Amino acid sequence: MSAQQNPTDTFVNEMNSWHGQTLGMKTVEALRKNRFDATFFETRDETAKAVLQMILPGMEVAFGGSQTAKQLNLQQLVIAKGATILDHNEAGLNDEQKMEVMRRQQICDVFICSSNAISIQGELFNIDGHGNRVSAMAFGPRHLIVIAGVNKLVADEEAAWQRIKTIAAPINFKRLNRPNPCTKQGVCMNCNLPTRGCNIYVATRRKPPMMDFSVFIVNDSLGF
Repeated sequence: MSAQQNPTDTFVNEMNSWHGQTLGMKTVEALRKNRFDATFFETRDETAKAVLQMILPGMEVAFGGSQTAKQLNLQQLVIAKGATILDHNEAGLNDEQKMEVMRRQQICDVFICSSNAISIQGELFNIDGHGNRVSAMAFGPRHLIVIAGVNKLVADEEAAWQRIKTIAAPINFKRLNRPNPCTKQGVCMNCNLPTRGCNIYVATRRKPPMMDFSVFIVNDSLGF
């Protein structure tokens, strides 16, 4: 019998799916009470389709360095819709050019990113290095879309910062090949290196007024 046919594997997958759906729906309900436009999706495909419904040809769309968006293949799908991508990680950009793209991202039509953690009380918690992502999450773009897998849902604010310190930050800086202590220890060491990326800590407790702010929760494990 192959692993895919193992009854225990099937049972575990069903339980994980139930748990993700239960926490996801609870979080969406709390997000809505906090005035966010929140939706729960069972699959990646459903999520991507919902994002694309908000994209029109000619729009300027930016991505906040999101691995979640990459897993959903959103940049390629958005290009296919005829939108223009503002990509600060485009090959060949020097530091000045990269910063100019990040400035343009702040007033784009749609900014797509993820969140490091979302509490079941409907609050978003994030750290940032340059501040471009958390800045866009507070003010600027005409429409902000945050996409997060259920792996990023946590019990409360304390658990959110703990998740960031032990999961999101170390893995992300390992991805970026930073020489930070967290890439060796597997947990944030509150370093003071020039390559430190945990410079700005932001808790978003309610939707900013006069801002289109969508939060899509996906019943899947996405990003870090």
